[in-house]
Amino acid sequence: MTTDLWMLIFTAFIGLFMPFIYGAGRSLQPGGFSWSAGNRDTELAVPPWTQRAVQAHSNLMESLTAFAILVIVAHISGKANEMTALGSTIFFWSRVVYVAVYTAGITYLRTLVWFTSWAGGILIFMQLFK
Repeated sequence: MTTDLWMLIFTAFIGLFMPFIYGAGRSLQPGGFSWSAGNRDTELAVPPWTQRAVQAHSNLMESLTAFAILVIVAHISGKANEMTALGSTIFFWSRVVYVAVYTAGITYLRTLVWFTSWAGGILIFMQLFK
């Protein structure tokens, strides 16, 4: 399996793992476990980092589709190479950092890391036209 596909799998794993991070933040609040297991008809007061983790997860899920399309098209078309592997690796590790930075609330670094992840996506995109 190519590096590109592994990075896609690892990125998907981050998406599957993220709810455990903010789920812990919710469950640790008074009534949080009951709220999580219930219908969620009311708001639950959570620490700011918990809401930021939810937003980081949402952003990852929004980006995952485009990243997956780039990786899969590069793979199927035979365009996967060292540059797509580099782009996929940049995207993945930037997303790992993004989750930590966003959850910690480091605003300007968060934006820089987001752009870095998509620099990786652009590397993959450019290989599709070679």
